[in-house]
Amino acid sequence: MQVRRWHKLLVLGLVVVCLVIAAVVVKRARAGSRGSAAGKETGAGDERVPYATVATAKRETIATSLSIAGQFIPYQNVELHAKVAGYIRHIDVDIGDRVHQGQVLAVLEVPELVAQVDEAKAAVHHAEEEIARAQSDVSRAEADHVALNANATRLLNTDKARPGLIAQQELDDATAKDRASAAQVDAAKSALSAARQQLAAAKANHQHYSALSDYTRIIAPYDGVVTWRFSDTGSLVQAGTSSTSGAPVVTVAQINVLRLRIPVPESIAAVVKIGDSADIHVQATGERFTGKIARFTNSLDTSTRTMQVEIDVPNPTYRLQPGMYANVQLSAGSRPNILAVPIEAIRRGDNKTSVLIVDSQNRVQSREVQTGVQSSSAVEIVAGLSPGERVIVGNLGSYQPGELVQPKEAALSAKGADSE
Repeated sequence: MQVRRWHKLLVLGLVVVCLVIAAVVVKRARAGSRGSAAGKETGAGDERVPYATVATAKRETIATSLSIAGQFIPYQNVELHAKVAGYIRHIDVDIGDRVHQGQVLAVLEVPELVAQVDEAKAAVHHAEEEIARAQSDVSRAEADHVALNANATRLLNTDKARPGLIAQQELDDATAKDRASAAQVDAAKSALSAARQQLAAAKANHQHYSALSDYTRIIAPYDGVVTWRFSDTGSLVQAGTSSTSGAPVVTVAQINVLRLRIPVPESIAAVVKIGDSADIHVQATGERFTGKIARFTNSLDTSTRTMQVEIDVPNPTYRLQPGMYANVQLSAGSRPNILAVPIEAIRRGDNKTSVLIVDSQNRVQSREVQTGVQSSSAVEIVAGLSPGERVIVGNLGSYQPGELVQPKEAALSAKGADSE
């Protein structure tokens, strides 16, 4: 009996324990279900709507300009040739050397030219001696003429005073000698004139060869830098004339002033004026400064549709070098009363341009637009937007059409420096 009672009590206890465990499990399950439902309800209420920085499309005046890559070139650059053929006796410069105007860079040796100079000098001396001899002949002829003329005049006067006293043959001889002496004077003077002309020709010939002798010295035409050397001591160089193209001796570039040459597109070529200022940024050195347009070609290159414009840039320390590039910003005028949005609001791709607008329900919408001029901070909207509409600025890839956002206004600055 006791065993049966113990067995019943044990079974009853197990049943109670199972009921208690089941009750606890059910209670926990219900509590978890209520907590999950409550969590979903509160989560929907606490989910944060993302912020979106927006700007209002409005009419502004956009000051446009153009950013163009330009290249520095020497103000002057010349290849120095020898005017006469010869051997280089010595050359005193090498690449990179700074030279001054009038400095002798190289000297040629031309032996036959020295002989020609000496010959021309001797011809000058000979012509001078011929002039001296001709002058003596003129003096002698004039003296003879004076004596013979006086004798003829005396005989004629005597014959007039006492006719028949002097024989007619004697009178005729005196008159003939007088006329012959006059002709001798004229001949002597002609010989003197020819001698003087011969002297002038001899001097011109001497000057010619002396000038050629001066060309044996290669001289710097201006202050600059030797950018290349083509010959060495002992090299034979040919005369650089219009009919022959001998190799140059050296190349000298003037770089204390540089030309910054930029190709200006056709779209703004008409508004470029001499004296217009330009902002220059040298990429290699990081320098920034302002220059002024010095000159332009006033014609377009038909292949590139650009006009070459030059800015003179002082370079006294030779810090800037020919061949360096610089970004140049030129003013291209301004466009008043145009509808503009910040440049960060523009999305370009797939051959179309679009913006993301925020409608009156703060929902994102994609809108295709047509753009016009552009500054560094704003873009003209030609079609696709109306004044007052809000566009998202920046992080455009973070938003999807139809998404709810919290708009946050950003200021629009339409005045910029660069344009396309």
